[in-house]
Amino acid sequence: EAKEEPKPAKQRRSKRISRDENRGQWKSKAEFVLSLIGYAIGIGNVWRFPYLCYRSGGGAFLVPYMLMVLLAGIPLFYMEVLIGQFSGTGCTGMFRLVPILKGTGICMVIVNWYCVCYYSMIISYPIRMIYYCFWKIVPWVNCNHSWNTPNCTALHKVGDENFKTSADEFYHLEVLRISEGIEHLGGIVWEQLLSLFITWTIIYLCVLRGIKSVGKVVYFTATFPYVLLTILFFRGVTLPGAGTGIKFFLYPEWHRLLDLKVWADAAQQMFFGLGPGWGGIVNMASFNKFRNNAKFDSILVVAVNVFTSLYAGVVVFSVLGFLSHKSGIPVATVATSGAGLAFVTYPEAIAMMPFPQLWALMFFFMLFLLGIDSVFVQLEAVTSSLLDEIIALRKYKMIMTLLSCILFFGMSSVMCTNGGMYILQLLDWYSSALAVIVICMVETVMVSYIYGINNFMDDIEFMLGKRPSWYWKISWMYITPIVLIFILLTSIIFIRTITYGDTSYPVWAVVIGWLSFASSVIWIPLYIVYIVMRKRGNVKESLKKRLRPLDWTPADPEVREEYEAFRRQRNMPGFMSDTSAELDK
Repeated sequence: EAKEEPKPAKQRRSKRISRDENRGQWKSKAEFVLSLIGYAIGIGNVWRFPYLCYRSGGGAFLVPYMLMVLLAGIPLFYMEVLIGQFSGTGCTGMFRLVPILKGTGICMVIVNWYCVCYYSMIISYPIRMIYYCFWKIVPWVNCNHSWNTPNCTALHKVGDENFKTSADEFYHLEVLRISEGIEHLGGIVWEQLLSLFITWTIIYLCVLRGIKSVGKVVYFTATFPYVLLTILFFRGVTLPGAGTGIKFFLYPEWHRLLDLKVWADAAQQMFFGLGPGWGGIVNMASFNKFRNNAKFDSILVVAVNVFTSLYAGVVVFSVLGFLSHKSGIPVATVATSGAGLAFVTYPEAIAMMPFPQLWALMFFFMLFLLGIDSVFVQLEAVTSSLLDEIIALRKYKMIMTLLSCILFFGMSSVMCTNGGMYILQLLDWYSSALAVIVICMVETVMVSYIYGINNFMDDIEFMLGKRPSWYWKISWMYITPIVLIFILLTSIIFIRTITYGDTSYPVWAVVIGWLSFASSVIWIPLYIVYIVMRKRGNVKESLKKRLRPLDWTPADPEVREEYEAFRRQRNMPGFMSDTSAELDK
């Protein structure tokens, strides 16, 4: 009796099909676009960009900022959307393109891990502040509370550095109940822990079915902030002194364009404002239909991001102008950024308006909605990466999501202590800022120089039916890598010693901060060393094999067959199959 011949091709095909099994897909284009808008537009558009723009030359700052968006922001964003949409995999699976760089995917997961922890803590503060909006008199308006000190005073009376405003004392002594430093963690602030629990409960309910539930939730979370922002806009611009504040925000100081720091700030704002390098863009795009017009989506999301930053700037500075008008303190003095703007300065101005509870409620609810979308995407990037690697777990996705939320809640709870804000600041300062720049540099090198820009252009032509123009090729090969190197160097050159207000961090805390950075990027070289050491035979041949694509094909089986025929027609370099990878172990 004749033995049946082995069918390695069929075996390879069935193994590749499995990665598309039950992964999910957006029900409509709107769900994908809104999820990206929600991801790219966050709290930073409200509390970082406006102050940075004002500090860096007002309207003149928009020149380097827009140049950075056009030359690097849009190309990088578009490239990540294309990678995710073509491969149908998340931030670890995308490195099938160059398998030896898979450590970069692990790096992405760890960076998201840190960010989800501290970012969920940030958006729990608005939940806590919403509670105070239902008080008969908002508690940050005067110094008649148990937490106030003898140094508490009204804003217009602040002259001595020893005095603090009622809003400042409310935030630090009641909301944070902050300790003297990171070495004094203190006890749990139970009200904040409850706020964090509510935050994670909402997050879980929104993501428990993956993109099926996220796709529905973003119709509200990505659009309603614009309703609130528009209401606050009309309230702000009709206040006395609003014109002065807006002038401070937009008045151009052209001589500032000669300052390298302004260009560095513009590049960093572009980079961190759009969010490449975290894996979220790749992961959201991986649920797209294969022939989706990715270029239009990318440009639209970036354009909305830029518009929102400017729009939010007018809203913020119109109110800061009003605060200056009422207090007699110059706009330059009251203007600030970060948590100080969101939880001290802006509430201070709101307290001077009629019906402050209403305006405060809208402002804090808007901050919460702006932030929660980003957590959706980053949490989904982490869970999808795990499910892409261990496909058998996909049938337990809801349980895995629940366990992830419980784990992140537990890890975040340490920031609900009296010293929690110092931990949050430390992670925000060190854990991700430089790491995502390194990740993006690896991505551009991988696509343009290892896989080859012409091969990548061929893939796009197959997917979208049209070959990208020379603009994209030049950007991906030269301009974007140069801008990324510029951002990395200036981030290192202009890095400041970490402080929180006037409180310095001890050396051991700074070391922990740098270790949080190293704990993610170290996986890039570690994985390369791991591959070299575990493979038998010639090291050179092993490296060469892992610089070739590993099953870099569309996830859909029918499209995959078309693509393989397309590759043969174009004489594109072959990929290393899953089977050959197994045999080489």
